[in-house]
Amino acid sequence: MKRVAIIGAGESGLGAALLAKKEGYAVFVTDAGMISEARKSRLESEGIEFEEGKHSEEKILEADFIIKSPGIPEKAPLIQAAIQKGINIIDELEFAAQFAQGKVIAITGTNGKTTTTLLTYHLMKEAGLDVGLAGNVGQSWAGQLVEQDHLWWVLECSSFQIDGMKEFHPTIGMLTNVTPDHLDRYDYKVENYLDSKMRLFQNQTEKDFAIYHLEDKLSLQGFQTKNPQSKKLGISLSGKPFPGAYQEGDSLQVSLEDKSFTIPVEALPIHGEHNVLNALFAITTAGLAGVREDQLVEGLKTFKNAPHRMEPVGEINGVNFINDSKGTNVEATYYALGSFQSPLIWIAGGVDKGNDYSVLLPQVNGKVKALICLGKENEKLKKAFSGSIPEIRETQNIAEAVRWGLDLGLEGDTVLLSPACASFDLFKNYEDRGNQFRSAVQELKLEVNA
Repeated sequence: MKRVAIIGAGESGLGAALLAKKEGYAVFVTDAGMISEARKSRLESEGIEFEEGKHSEEKILEADFIIKSPGIPEKAPLIQAAIQKGINIIDELEFAAQFAQGKVIAITGTNGKTTTTLLTYHLMKEAGLDVGLAGNVGQSWAGQLVEQDHLWWVLECSSFQIDGMKEFHPTIGMLTNVTPDHLDRYDYKVENYLDSKMRLFQNQTEKDFAIYHLEDKLSLQGFQTKNPQSKKLGISLSGKPFPGAYQEGDSLQVSLEDKSFTIPVEALPIHGEHNVLNALFAITTAGLAGVREDQLVEGLKTFKNAPHRMEPVGEINGVNFINDSKGTNVEATYYALGSFQSPLIWIAGGVDKGNDYSVLLPQVNGKVKALICLGKENEKLKKAFSGSIPEIRETQNIAEAVRWGLDLGLEGDTVLLSPACASFDLFKNYEDRGNQFRSAVQELKLEVNA
């Protein structure tokens, strides 16, 4: 019986453990932190050996192969020790792929991948296709495969997950964009980060499809350098690629080898230039999977995006409040700011990632009437926009930021939370920040309307 050590007992680790047990492996789960009671109970009920609060290196290095959490870098001493011993190290998606019979749609990119993943899945599901959703969103792929397989799987893939791929083979691969992010994982070299993203396409054949944004310089560089064997489809806002998809006036045009679609932009339930791109990716992919034009239009009508991504959370006295807490880097915030023509009160700040805020100036000038800095260290943010934004305030209290937004806004204005920064100075994560923003808006609305 082959032995597998699973490092990390989060969602992906638990799923991998359950699938490995089902497939007849001897499984050992180890987590340096404490495992949640619910996960421990599941491991115990399945008779899976585990430990918490430590890593027993000798036991781990007895395994025939290791499945590690994507968050653990290759340079970690335990992983290096396994590499030195010649033990094969993969992650949950690579492992799960061995037991899935369905075709795989794999989506990666610095920004937009979650929205694109959810929209692709929604369009296919609404059209009646047998499709599952997994990867970096929802339940683990391995855990779901314990119960059932699907004819299609739509997977959101982070660069950390892609790093663990060796034989993984998507029928359709998507790269939404590449901007510098997580560079501490990649020796502070953007080319290493780009290489990670391009690994998604390394095992594709000429029968598969690769879809990428033609105006994204790093994506273009990656495809020119790696030149995967798959059929390439371009997504564009300024050209007319064939095969591919593009915006032409008030419509989205999808031109595939054997069919074409025309979708009115007004049919999109999500707004802004970045969401036009997300929709082009999703519509193209769903079309390749067999969804008809009329089904695409109907599916778009019922789509609701994930929380914290340009999420409307309330309107008070004609002032609209938008939660884009997932905007944790400059590029995401650039797209968010560009989604509005109305005057903005912009709430930003947090843990700076070495941001160059100057790229936001074209979207800020003449549109943002006030900046509310929400963070512990705001000097860089204030300096970047001093002279460009008429009023700049700072606070460490999100309820105060929301109240100021209403005070500074007029009917028709928008208060936009799009931080361009990580959340860990004042919040647990971006979800916590977005949830607190939403709650503060709702509480203020009740107070104003009382």
